Amino acid sequence: MDTEDTTIRLTTAQAIIRYLAAQYIEINGCKNRFCGGGFGIFGHGNVPCLGEALYDHRDVLPLYRGQNEQGMGFAAAAYAKYHLRQKFMFCTASAGPGTANLFTAAALCHANRLPMLMLCGDTFLTRLPDPVLQQLEHFGNPALGLNDGFQAVSRYWDRITHPAQVIQSLPAALATLLDPADCGPAFIALPQDVQGWTYDYPLSFFAPKLHRIRQQMPDSRELVDAIVVLKAAKRPAIIAGGGVQYAGAVKALADFAEAANIPVIETIAGRANMLADHALNIGPVGVTGSNSGNWLAERADVILTVGSRLQDFTTGSWTAFAQDAQFISLNTARHDANKHRALPLVGDAKLGLMALKAEMGDYKAPAAWTAEAQGERKKWDFYVAENVKVGNRPSSYAQAIGVVNSLCHPRDRVVAAAGGLPAEVTANWRTLDIGTVDVEFGFSCMGYEIAGGWGARIAQSEVEPDQDTIVFTGDGSYMLMNSDIYSSVLTDKKLIVLVLDNGGFAVINKLQNNTGNESFNNLIADCPTVVKPFLVDFVTHAAAMGAHAEKVSNPAELAKAFKRAKAADKTSVIVMDVDPYDGWTTEGHTWWEVGTPQVSEHAAVRDAHADWESNRFKQRRGV
Repeated sequence: MDTEDTTIRLTTAQAIIRYLAAQYIEINGCKNRFCGGGFGIFGHGNVPCLGEALYDHRDVLPLYRGQNEQGMGFAAAAYAKYHLRQKFMFCTASAGPGTANLFTAAALCHANRLPMLMLCGDTFLTRLPDPVLQQLEHFGNPALGLNDGFQAVSRYWDRITHPAQVIQSLPAALATLLDPADCGPAFIALPQDVQGWTYDYPLSFFAPKLHRIRQQMPDSRELVDAIVVLKAAKRPAIIAGGGVQYAGAVKALADFAEAANIPVIETIAGRANMLADHALNIGPVGVTGSNSGNWLAERADVILTVGSRLQDFTTGSWTAFAQDAQFISLNTARHDANKHRALPLVGDAKLGLMALKAEMGDYKAPAAWTAEAQGERKKWDFYVAENVKVGNRPSSYAQAIGVVNSLCHPRDRVVAAAGGLPAEVTANWRTLDIGTVDVEFGFSCMGYEIAGGWGARIAQSEVEPDQDTIVFTGDGSYMLMNSDIYSSVLTDKKLIVLVLDNGGFAVINKLQNNTGNESFNNLIADCPTVVKPFLVDFVTHAAAMGAHAEKVSNPAELAKAFKRAKAADKTSVIVMDVDPYDGWTTEGHTWWEVGTPQVSEHAAVRDAHADWESNRFKQRRGV
């Protein structure tokens, strides 16, 4: 057979993009393109070769021009999160600072187990022109460069040193993106000369391929162990994490809980696993949880954790649970399933819950236990209703959340991230529909809000174009990263952005005060190096990027502005001042280990340390 009939000569860059365009995934029985496109900022490290290849595939792999590489990575993370890790976006950046800007976003995807492919320029393999523009030189190791640093924040990392390596590297990278246990970012370094080198690739490499995400049944022996413990439980509880949604296990969770009458508490990532009014939804758990959820956690004797990595905000730094509580961890990742002396149940959440339900027989949690938990939830609902109520008091995060919650469509998507808003949204938002809340707290990354909103809106427009993406952000995060307001306008991906201005980093100021420290360097008013403090004109700034923007004075005006934003056909930014000291949600918190000074010249700091340490006796000892 003539090799010309079985091979095709392509550059490395052309082969990569052609391969990506041929990858599909089965979602609910339908064939979808696995790669939804990409985000890119071109520079000398990626525009000549990778840019040429992307141009020829622009119709099937749309390329969104970012304003900042970090924002591109956040947008890719939010896109993947919306699609429940069943679709991904790539990010391409030039060699040097362009690629370096992706580091934080890669860490966010790594912490959150989210798929993102990074195609980043690198120095020349031949080294003939060294040192080149933006190259980091390591005198004793000329092969070491900036891109090697991404090994710490990537689940898969490779440097293409010959065009033929693409045949092995790309399938391996995509297998990482697809794996429910090892999912995370994949990084491929592309030396600038190698990008343009050619190779006779087998045509079969570019044949359309249909992928499926693996669903692994838990080991039968682990199932038996879990069943024995669950059936003996007097006060069982379920912790529902973000993995419930990724596994498509929302219905299986409800079915299992209802069959066994077991109350459920949610993590931050699992915040929209159940509707707010579900009879067994007892509320969020942990540092930013609810009185009801933490009441349940503290008293449960057996806790079935589903799809959670049990981060410290969920566990209250491991003080939220009884010392002798027995955990059963159903998780697709072995690493997560074995935490804190848990009985591991390694496997798919949906299949695992269905198997548990089938073997539980007629077991039901004691009615008095579940009824008492439901009573605690009613008390919490009353607290939230009062907390979000608009009245004669300073404007607060909670009030803004309550206004939006009462006016949004059930399928609107809510996006928030680091700062005070994750706690306030987690505690006060009443879930109206499944999978509609994205609170980025896996890496607790400021700046995710607007960029993530843009990525979420791109994904949402593929499925639910008539619904809105609503972004809650503080003034601090807005100042950190706001340029994707402009991106949303350029790409006609409408956002509703609420900027709640409290004059700085108010939530950290609150922690600073709570640990006995004086306000220092968090609120603008308390920065000793600020000579001329003034208020940022967020309205004019957002309007300059093409958004409709307005400032409101109170929650009542916010409601009217939100209705206008819903009716608008482009991105709207609504600004409202909130009090940095008053109006915080004061209930629903567990202890959190932050590390306080053991010695200090300040009595308030010493007292706070003593008070903090007085709760350490609750902390479970484990691994």
